[in-house]
Amino acid sequence: MTKILVVDDSSTVRDEVAGFLRKNGLEVDTAVDGKDGLTKLRTNPGIKLVVSDVNMPNMDGLTMVEKIRGELGNTAVNVIMLTTESSPAMKDRGKAAGVKGWIVKPFKGEAVLETFRKLAS
Repeated sequence: MTKILVVDDSSTVRDEVAGFLRKNGLEVDTAVDGKDGLTKLRTNPGIKLVVSDVNMPNMDGLTMVEKIRGELGNTAVNVIMLTTESSPAMKDRGKAAGVKGWIVKPFKGEAVLETFRKLAS
């Protein structure tokens, strides 16, 4: 059962993050944007952690989180934003939507591995 969903429109970032997590024994699925991420969450209720970019086509990461909480009524899944965005307004919107953490790219897997493990359990 997939425990972590990595959502990013960049295949390079998606593959890097998902590959690192898989290499460290975690079960990972990927989505290409927020719309795809919502679909994956609807079909896999076992997902415990979403790691998402903010800026993506079709549906951005913050809108996806708002829909996870609102439309899906899912308040249990943990969400971490992994993005180039660092504006206080974006972070405030994320916090209001229930985002647990905000990581500014580039991804440094070793620094967050234990936190990701805890949030995915």
